[in-house]
Amino acid sequence: MALIKKEHFGIARKIVSNMTSESWESIPHCTMTYEADVTELFAECKKLNADCTDKEKKITINTVMMKILCEGLKAAPKMNTHLEFNRKLVRGCLKYFDHIDISMPMILPSGEMMTVNMHDMGNKTLSEMTAEINDTIRRAKNSDMNEVMYEVSLDNTLTGLKNGKILQTIRRLYGSKTGKHKVKNLTGQAKKNYYSIPATERLTKHDIEQGTTTISNLGSIYREQKGECALLEIIPPQTTAFAINAAQKRPTVVTDENGKDSIETRLIMPITIAIDHRALDYGDVVPLLRKLDEIFDNPSVIQSWK
Repeated sequence: MALIKKEHFGIARKIVSNMTSESWESIPHCTMTYEADVTELFAECKKLNADCTDKEKKITINTVMMKILCEGLKAAPKMNTHLEFNRKLVRGCLKYFDHIDISMPMILPSGEMMTVNMHDMGNKTLSEMTAEINDTIRRAKNSDMNEVMYEVSLDNTLTGLKNGKILQTIRRLYGSKTGKHKVKNLTGQAKKNYYSIPATERLTKHDIEQGTTTISNLGSIYREQKGECALLEIIPPQTTAFAINAAQKRPTVVTDENGKDSIETRLIMPITIAIDHRALDYGDVVPLLRKLDEIFDNPSVIQSWK
């Protein structure tokens, strides 16, 4: 066996590696799968765009599914929380929010994947959500993601220093400023030129900061996906995470109005749900599941969300 290449982590990969490591080291994950029958929902989604001639205003399945999960979170506010937990003192506190900020992984124009914060998605219409997502994509094209991630990393490091994490701060500075692992960010005229771009025209740390939950759409990355996500990490201090899988044809038991069962080919979209067991029990998920049942049983409701 011969080594053919070494690839040192850039700042984005460093941040992802650090956050996911912290997730699995500290959070007792519990996961479940909700199998959504989206056969009728897909038909309703086509109706949403029946009169749409502007491609940028077209409401996607991704947006509809995000809105559905937001409605579920409204019914289960305990799932839209941040956790503060001190294991040594066995002290915990849940922080509730009056809005739903979605941490949403997206593929950037460069081909890199980055998690952006879609703010206040719970109170937006489908059209407003579509406009917000498109605007984020537009601003991403003007952004140097290494610079954005450096801002986030620096802010996180300074916050840690304020909280007395001196050793962590020293280690991070050493790891990012020395040797082959040195983080390369803009300097000189290039930095001046970049920061001369108005903040409204590029992504800033405000767009990358932690949301109240994370929703990943795996199906949008690979529509030919077969099966479903079994595990996904919860990024602290969030207490939940969701993965929307690709829609797949599956044999399904269908009960007609007379109570008679039959097997039909239906379009099923599995949704993987992860909870932090320190903060939530399975019973806390039930209100969300009931809301999802209500929506998928009566998918025409999405027309009122437009």
